[in-house]
Amino acid sequence: MLGLIQELNQNKTMKKITFLLLIMIGAGGFNHPGKVGGPCEGCEAIYENTTPFEKLDMFVRLPDFNDNLSNRLGIHGTVYKADGKTPAPRVIIYVYHTNPDGIYPKKGDEKGWGKRHGYLRAWMKTDDKGAYKFMTVRPGAYPGRDEPAHIHMVVKEPDKNEYYIDEILFDDDPLVTPDRLKKLENRGGSGVLHLVDVGRGLSKAGRNIYLGKHIPDYPVEK
Repeated sequence: MLGLIQELNQNKTMKKITFLLLIMIGAGGFNHPGKVGGPCEGCEAIYENTTPFEKLDMFVRLPDFNDNLSNRLGIHGTVYKADGKTPAPRVIIYVYHTNPDGIYPKKGDEKGWGKRHGYLRAWMKTDDKGAYKFMTVRPGAYPGRDEPAHIHMVVKEPDKNEYYIDEILFDDDPLVTPDRLKKLENRGGSGVLHLVDVGRGLSKAGRNIYLGKHIPDYPVEK
């Protein structure tokens, strides 16, 4: 009889603990490190580089870039933590885009997501100041002219899964219409850039990235 009473008391205690846990979870008392960002087709390409994450540089030149081109592009910026002001070091950034003809160019030996993303892609890691930079050729719109020219960007924080942020667009592109601008999610902050011609066929622009901004299921720090 005594054993039965003890078992009942234990069951009541466990129910109370479970109830309290559910309340705390519903109130945000627990910070789950689960998947953030929602579905992300092709984001796993961030793991396809043969260079380990820890050996990546903050500055890269994409294939086909050379100093003799007239359509060279330089993109730089700072990645900030969710507070919007603290630089975020050791964040991995993966970029890929079309060539000037709007095609994802292939060499024929691509593997994995390279079969779709082509060879105009690169990986980099922010430095201690959260900075990153890459040089490339300006992409073109798809041949069907149904999408403006853009550069895809995927990020991975040290303690979170990879997720995509808004593509880089260019404000001088006639396909970047007011209606299209209204549809942007501003994931990671705005990706619409104003290019500055610095001469000799080179244009530059800055894009800062704000981790977690408008990213679904992004944990809120307590």
